[in-house]
Amino acid sequence: MSRPERFAKLKFAPRHVLITGASGGLGQALALQYAGPGIVLTLWGRNESRISAVAEACRQRGSVVHVHVLSLTAIDDALELFRQCDDGIPVDVLVLNAGVSDIRPAGALTETTDAVREATLVNYAVPAILATEAAARMAPRRRGRIVMIGSVAAHHDLPFATAYSSSKAGLARFSTCLHAAMAPHRVGVTLVEPGYIDTAMSRRLEGARPFLVKPDAAAALIAAAVARGDAVLVFPRIFLLLKLLSAVVPRTIAHRLLRLAKVKQAAA
Repeated sequence: MSRPERFAKLKFAPRHVLITGASGGLGQALALQYAGPGIVLTLWGRNESRISAVAEACRQRGSVVHVHVLSLTAIDDALELFRQCDDGIPVDVLVLNAGVSDIRPAGALTETTDAVREATLVNYAVPAILATEAAARMAPRRRGRIVMIGSVAAHHDLPFATAYSSSKAGLARFSTCLHAAMAPHRVGVTLVEPGYIDTAMSRRLEGARPFLVKPDAAAALIAAAVARGDAVLVFPRIFLLLKLLSAVVPRTIAHRLLRLAKVKQAAA
């Protein structure tokens, strides 16, 4: 069964899928999830050798693959490239997967300003800008899906990762607002808020990673939610309970407990 036929069973069969951050663990898994005969993949990433390997694996599954190596901190370049990609073949699914994660250095009072700048751009500003351009193009076509990869960290005031948690929180609100705006135009917007996924990013964290999900399992959950047109996907589902607890526990108590957390991160 071809990929278009498989996704047609879920009432949405994409022809052109564009994925940012496709050289990383989840991005690679998403690319392979969508790869197949009849599917054009456009893969963006920073690491040329890794993204080339991902592209070759997708080609072996029958996809036509286009690769672009760029940093999403260059906002204007990213926006212009997206326009070119969509002009060539209209994008049916835009997966805004690229992200950065950093925590406060040991012994420091705050994160570095460089880390905050990068998180703000890559985790929030650029995805919001690209999603806005995609929505403006998809709405007249009355077809398309926009996927924002957030994090369950958006629901917690992490004192050791202020830029990461707040940038994901901003992305979450932007995504649900865009979903409200685009629903009448038959453009789906899906916010994905995973817990720990077994990728290089999460492996940098020292200590336990509870409820760890493999990238291929995460990609399958995401693709199914996007095909259904879900507004929000949180997994593993236990994080829905933690999200509720975060909303009802008094902030002073939550902050006191979070300050006790000892979180360290290995160098990239």
